[in-house]
Amino acid sequence: MRHDDFAFLAHNGELAGLIAAHDWSLTSIGCVTTWPQSLKTTIALVLQSPVPIVTLWGEDGIMIYNDAYSVFAGGRHPQLLGSKVREGWPEVADFNDNVMKVGLAGGTLAYTDQKLSLQRSGQLEPAWMNLDYSPIIGESGKPIAVMAIVVETTSKVKAERAIRGERKRLKRMFEQAPGFMAMLTGPEHRFELANEAYLRLIGNRDVIGLPLLEALPELRGQGFEKLLDTVTESSEAYVGNSTPVRLERSAGVVEERYLDFIYQPILDEERNNLGIFVQGNDVTEQKHAELALRHETAVLSVLNKLGADLAAERDLDKVVQMITDAGVAMTGAKFGAFFYNVLDEKGESYMLYALSGVPRESFSSFPMPRATSVFQPTFKGEGVIRSDNILTDPRYGHSGPYHGMPSGHLPVRSYLAVPVISRSGEVIGGLFFGHPKPGLFKQDHEDLVISAAGLAAIGMDNARLFQAAELEIAERKRAEQELQQVNSNLEQRVASEITERMKMEETLRQSQKMEALGQLTGGVAHDFNNLLQVVSGNLQLLSGDVQGNERAQKRIENALAGVNRGSKLASQLLAFGRRQPLEPKVVNIGRFVTGIEDMLRRTLGEAIEIETSRSGGLWNALVDPTQIENALLNLAINARDAMDGAGKLTIEVGNAFLDDDYVRQNDDVEAGQYVMLAVTDTGCGMDASILKQVFEPFFSTKPIDKGTGLGLSMVYGFVKQSGGHVKIYSEVGQGTTIKLYFPRIRQTEDVIVEDGFGPVTGGSETILVAEDDDQVRNTVVELLGDLGYRVLKARDAAGALTVIESGAAVDLLFTDVVMPGPLRSTDLVRQVKERSPEIAVLFTSGYTENSIVHGGRLDPGVELLSKPYTRESLARKIRHVLNNHRQRAEAIQRLASAPAPSPPQEKTFYRVLLVEDDFLIRMSTSDILMELGHTVEEASSAEQALAILEVQPIAILITDLGLPGMSGAELAATVRKQYPNMGIVFATGQDQAPKLDDPARTALLKKPFGTPEITRAIESLGL
Repeated sequence: MRHDDFAFLAHNGELAGLIAAHDWSLTSIGCVTTWPQSLKTTIALVLQSPVPIVTLWGEDGIMIYNDAYSVFAGGRHPQLLGSKVREGWPEVADFNDNVMKVGLAGGTLAYTDQKLSLQRSGQLEPAWMNLDYSPIIGESGKPIAVMAIVVETTSKVKAERAIRGERKRLKRMFEQAPGFMAMLTGPEHRFELANEAYLRLIGNRDVIGLPLLEALPELRGQGFEKLLDTVTESSEAYVGNSTPVRLERSAGVVEERYLDFIYQPILDEERNNLGIFVQGNDVTEQKHAELALRHETAVLSVLNKLGADLAAERDLDKVVQMITDAGVAMTGAKFGAFFYNVLDEKGESYMLYALSGVPRESFSSFPMPRATSVFQPTFKGEGVIRSDNILTDPRYGHSGPYHGMPSGHLPVRSYLAVPVISRSGEVIGGLFFGHPKPGLFKQDHEDLVISAAGLAAIGMDNARLFQAAELEIAERKRAEQELQQVNSNLEQRVASEITERMKMEETLRQSQKMEALGQLTGGVAHDFNNLLQVVSGNLQLLSGDVQGNERAQKRIENALAGVNRGSKLASQLLAFGRRQPLEPKVVNIGRFVTGIEDMLRRTLGEAIEIETSRSGGLWNALVDPTQIENALLNLAINARDAMDGAGKLTIEVGNAFLDDDYVRQNDDVEAGQYVMLAVTDTGCGMDASILKQVFEPFFSTKPIDKGTGLGLSMVYGFVKQSGGHVKIYSEVGQGTTIKLYFPRIRQTEDVIVEDGFGPVTGGSETILVAEDDDQVRNTVVELLGDLGYRVLKARDAAGALTVIESGAAVDLLFTDVVMPGPLRSTDLVRQVKERSPEIAVLFTSGYTENSIVHGGRLDPGVELLSKPYTRESLARKIRHVLNNHRQRAEAIQRLASAPAPSPPQEKTFYRVLLVEDDFLIRMSTSDILMELGHTVEEASSAEQALAILEVQPIAILITDLGLPGMSGAELAATVRKQYPNMGIVFATGQDQAPKLDDPARTALLKKPFGTPEITRAIESLGL
């Protein structure tokens, strides 16, 4: 043979070698050299396949296969190679005969999970496989062989059978479980499954496929649908114990049952709710037994207590009331009474003495009972009177004037009366019990009240016997007590007055001290921030001069980092002095703590174990997110230092109610609901002397170079400025807990987004800088000049006013808040707005001195840039104020010259929600939108806009970014989350809009704008 004859066997597998070595001359297909090209090509392809393939050649079905098939063949390999298929697999010879017959006739066969019994390991074993047979066409164009692709599925089939068996077993378990089970799906809670126990519970009604209240209408108003809704929304299970439920188990008969059950939400991998699994047990019999035992125990307890109380009690009024109350408790009566046996001149009147279960006024409008056929036997001591329905009792209703129960009388049906007879045989009176329900009182109730009447007689005899003596003793004691009370009250009032006065004096001293410190730190922070602004501004200017000098750039970066540290120190000074302008947001502190947990772990190090605990149903609080983050970080770092860098830190967030008792014991806090943030460490702790000073500014237990002493005082000042309360607990050697309380706010949580987006741009407008500090003024003038602005300058407010009065063209007044001189900056701004309203105003300061900040927040309409600031923040703020002011000016001009609105053209109109805090801009923009044919809803804040969205269908939101409270960017993020298909237009003076998670259907409307710009912005939304 030539080497070329075996070229088609170029494969590294076992079968290529076996085929080459096999003596094919002994088979019907002959020697390899005589093989047709179709056979060789087919074998070459088969050898390359990873799928088990066998080819059956000629009428005999000579078997040639690949390596994968050899694995399938098991112990039959390699003997199968070159054998006839009938002889190779004799156990399935008939099956293969059909295959050869169909295949050589040009047909195909396909089997899925075909079961065959094969002998591959010494014995017959069932096997399942997917089989595909197709003919192989020779050179003559006719079938010369059959190709079989064999994929064994035995494992899959067995697994599927096992799963089906398991499902059947689980179904039987579900159906035969002793407890009731059901599966509810969808918002209407439709029954998908219910086992036999559940069906028995509900009276074997057909409920599958029906909504809960349609299948079991008697559940309406019992609260179960609301429980299911809550489980669906919260994805948390609900467990009910001995819960009463009224079920119509048979037609027209509603029966009360008691159930132990659980509503378990079924969630997929992505925590989507698939339904609610209901499982439980009918515990009605156990509950009835429990109630009976409880009743019997209660009755025995009442009797025992009554006997003990009567033995010790000598007050006749109390004795009678105790007996009446005990009778009501033991019999289950709705009301009870004791009547004294006091005869009038006719010998037939009784007096009401004690009443239980109803107010005394229930009898005040009716005369006392008389010696009738129903009442007289009791007061004569003839025995017990019991009636299942007094209205139908033959002894009742024969006496005038009512001849029965008078109108407005208590609805008595069940009636029980027993005489109270003293040891002398005198009938003292009678105990009477009633209930609106007929047939309530039984023999055991009668026996109980007879026993109670006997105890009553003994107690009343003893009380009357010692009443006179006890009245005299009580009178003497009362006189003595009154004298002691007068003396005691006098001493207590004097002590309380002194204590209260001392507390008020201490509070006043602390308030005066904090006010003095606040003024001191405010002045220090003002000068310090001015110095930092000079340093920061010059460093930023210098940065542009040393571009390319990496060493110089690095030094400038280090110096700017020092400026930032100084700025934080100044911020801490203002915080503990409660002079820091806050930017409060509605925050869920639990989620906030979760968000910064990773940062805390990185800051504190691996040796500190951090544990967080968050209560369910946590309330929201109105706090400054940046300041609360600083406060928590300060507390955590202090805790780490107290633990010498190793220990356990626990952060707890929960709801708290501070009541009046707590308020009386703690100064400067109001009673109410709070959100509590607690930080606990396992450190060294503090003694009482240190605890008194921990919140004092500059007090520290750390070494001199390890802290400023402002951390805890900053925390205290921030919490107090936020309207909250601070409490500290510590024990030497045990650790410390600091609790921060923030008032609860009943508002939706704000969406916190990052500010400072968009490129830094300058302009060509003219800016007047009013700054008393020469260095600060020179620095800011140069920064503004680098940004392209024309700059005028003044040393104080009076100088700035002179510049403006000179007629110089000014676009924006950039003025410090705190400056010397007779004219204050706020007065300067007021006069500028009166004389030149076209000039925009931007304040700057390191300390506002309460001139433009009240209640910790900027006054409405005021723009402030706090010192020290960067070139980027200066550029963005200047651009924002100029563009907003220009838009407002154009709005005023437009309103003054606005023509009569023309009828809208035929096009698509929308309902637009316009959010703008500036009244004139809002009114002008609203007019443009209405002229374009749109319907406009107006809001001056994000909070007002959200309220409108809850009740009005809105297609487009147009919002300013600089809003009071929640910003426009935060509002847009909230709206996109709740109303994803709504168009959003950002009306801003910035060159770039905020980025949303879904940027579709958004547009930028850059101020100043008019009708064409608004039209293009709305059209670009593609609604």
